[in-house]
Amino acid sequence: MSPRDLAKRCLFTVLRTGFRLTPMPVATRDRLRQRFLERHAELVPQGPRGRVADASLAARRPRRHAAGRAIGYMPHRAAPLPTPLPATVVAFYLPQFHPIPENDAWWGAGFTEWHNVTRALPQFEGHSQPRLPGELGFYDLRLPDAMRRQMQLAREYGIGAFCSYFYWFAGKTLLEQPLRQWLADPSLDLPLCLCWANENWSRRWDGRADDILIGQQHSADDDLAFIEYIAPYLADPRYLRVDGRPLLLIYRPGLLPEPRETATRWREWCRSHGIGEIRLAYVQSFDRVDPRDIGFDAAIEFPPNNITPSPITARQHLLNPDYSGDVHDWRELARQSVAQADPAYPRYPGVNPGWDNEPRRSGRGRVFAHASPRGYRDWLRHAIGTAQRRFPTQPVVFVNAWNEWAEGAVLEPDTRLGHAWLDATRTALCPVPATDTRPCAVLHIWYPDLLDELVAALRTSHVDWRIVITTAHEREQQVRERVAQLGLDAEIEVFENRGRDILPFLHVANRLLDEGVDVVLKLHSKRSTHRQDGEVWRHELLDKLLAPERVGEILQAFRADAALGLVGAEGHLQPLGYYWGANRDNVAYLCTRLGIARADVEHDRFIAGSMFWVRLDALRPLLDAHLDEVEFEAEAGQVDGTFAHAIERILTLATSAAGFKTADAASVCGLPLEPSSASYPYARRSS
Repeated sequence: MSPRDLAKRCLFTVLRTGFRLTPMPVATRDRLRQRFLERHAELVPQGPRGRVADASLAARRPRRHAAGRAIGYMPHRAAPLPTPLPATVVAFYLPQFHPIPENDAWWGAGFTEWHNVTRALPQFEGHSQPRLPGELGFYDLRLPDAMRRQMQLAREYGIGAFCSYFYWFAGKTLLEQPLRQWLADPSLDLPLCLCWANENWSRRWDGRADDILIGQQHSADDDLAFIEYIAPYLADPRYLRVDGRPLLLIYRPGLLPEPRETATRWREWCRSHGIGEIRLAYVQSFDRVDPRDIGFDAAIEFPPNNITPSPITARQHLLNPDYSGDVHDWRELARQSVAQADPAYPRYPGVNPGWDNEPRRSGRGRVFAHASPRGYRDWLRHAIGTAQRRFPTQPVVFVNAWNEWAEGAVLEPDTRLGHAWLDATRTALCPVPATDTRPCAVLHIWYPDLLDELVAALRTSHVDWRIVITTAHEREQQVRERVAQLGLDAEIEVFENRGRDILPFLHVANRLLDEGVDVVLKLHSKRSTHRQDGEVWRHELLDKLLAPERVGEILQAFRADAALGLVGAEGHLQPLGYYWGANRDNVAYLCTRLGIARADVEHDRFIAGSMFWVRLDALRPLLDAHLDEVEFEAEAGQVDGTFAHAIERILTLATSAAGFKTADAASVCGLPLEPSSASYPYARRSS
């Protein structure tokens, strides 16, 4: 660190400590913080920097286009919603996706938010940029059909309303055309409410005072002109009403000279002009005051603002050595939001499906890594419960956001995960499904002639199995014919011959977890043709995992111990550091991608042979990482060092990170362990 940077950090630390120790009202504290950041942002020291990625990793994980699918991709699917819905989910909506003359002048002819989106580049390993639209494409909101398609999709997945940003600058509006079209076209029937984004527009994209493009001129006259202008929206029967009153949001009430007086003017004007009572709320983007102190009715939680987990930038392997942004853990953002106590004032809960504003701040983006649809679903479920408890007459939950593509807060379909975020929204609105307690066996079949042996072992166990078979396209016909000959009731899923048995299993495990399946036995037609003892290896694994006298004991152990996550065959749980092979770098990369600690990597174990019992919840760190399919190599007879081999070695680490434990089958069944041999007969120690 240079002397200049050290001095800046020391000065900032002294100022921040004094600021935190000085007693003052929350409103004053927020106002002073904003003023300091607007005027002295250069004094804020940079956070920790990431590490430059090893160039050799690029050879194992080629950098390809960002439009490929990831594990967890969800196609469009129809499904019922409960009636009535447990809460009204309102998604913040950005109308920036059409050109306007002002943006042409400021940013170049034809500029829309898509220009920011498509220029983004990944800054560190696992950074999914650019994030590109899926089903709706690069839409133009000048076309009413674009908004119509958005609204149809929103309704289908349970979104009750959009909260559109409204840009008003002392009588001048920007980006209003989509809203005027909604006002004029009754067929655009999804409810809307407005959020006046009452901050300056600047080249920083954050409303601060630097290089202002167009500024606000707040005044009493402007208050009245504003409310009169938006009155047609408030009066429209489709406009979102809460407890019978039109809901109007203000993004930053702290920028109003006299917010209480502003609220009074608006209320009086609406009463005297036929609108009636209105419900005023402010967004906790910067301010955190009691809304009643400024004449408002409620606040709205707006993550990730006002919740900042510790940065994890130092753990990242940089692709851009000059990256100066910050990386945080989105899961910690969700945990902090869920754990916070209810404020003493009315506040609607808000959730966030992710955040990454790298498209707007090239090389300096603020990224929340480890966001996942399943984690967002859980957070939204909790928020719905909070809204029902705090606002029982009309529960409302806000989502930031529907289409903030340049800030990575998006529910719309994208190319990596498809409709997964929307599907998670709908799932959160539905009752929690019962756990599927029926044991499930997932079999990967590359050698169809071995299917008979695996099926015979399953049938001998006398368990009513749900059976899922995965295979490759070139083996599909043989597998289907053999399944029919065996009279086997099985689901068959076909995948590209990529990632050995591991990638197909992760695809299926992700689906089964969403379906409520609890425990799975993973098997595959293991032949290990590069070894003379491959047949012995397979028979030994099957005998220790699927012997009739063991199956019942293992299933009972999972039922009796909720912390049991993974069970491997005794003698096949081997030291991870002892058998690194060519997998060390990939395991380190996966630890970062999954956001799990690496301190115990050298002392952990892995399950050799890739057959095991698993509670699917124990795999959530791995499944929720949504690894890209292209990271898994196509099959070429590799015996070690592939991405799939690294996944095998990280299963126990993921299980531990999820709060579960790993055990061997003999111990689970109450059997004595055989004396361990000096070396594992089915693998060579790494050099």
